[in-house]
Amino acid sequence: MEIIKIVAFAFIALFIVLIFKGKRDDLAIQVSIVAGILIFLFMVNKLTLIMSFLQTLANKANIDVIYLNTVFKILGIAYLASFCSEICRDAGENSIAAKVEFSGKILILALAIPILMAVMQSILKIM
Repeated sequence: MEIIKIVAFAFIALFIVLIFKGKRDDLAIQVSIVAGILIFLFMVNKLTLIMSFLQTLANKANIDVIYLNTVFKILGIAYLASFCSEICRDAGENSIAAKVEFSGKILILALAIPILMAVMQSILKIM
């Protein structure tokens, strides 16, 4: 199973980080970042399969591709903001982590406005 490989890799990276933490914090943070990026790259293949599947479903349901692309952008922002804020927390910078999360939420809201407007227009047409 792939999750076993990911968990094993994460534990190895965690042990390396724990060895360096307190002695060489700069290396500990770098190992953490590299481990996160490698785990993400390992999952890119699965993400493309999921995106293809969702696009196929959207085409069958006659959903506009613009909305699906917006949802993908929103998911990307959410994951990247979460990833970055966790790295900032690992480095002990909680205030920067909070600002990254806040920025991600604002960007998600900005992208969601056209979808919300379309939903509102659909509701008004029904009424």
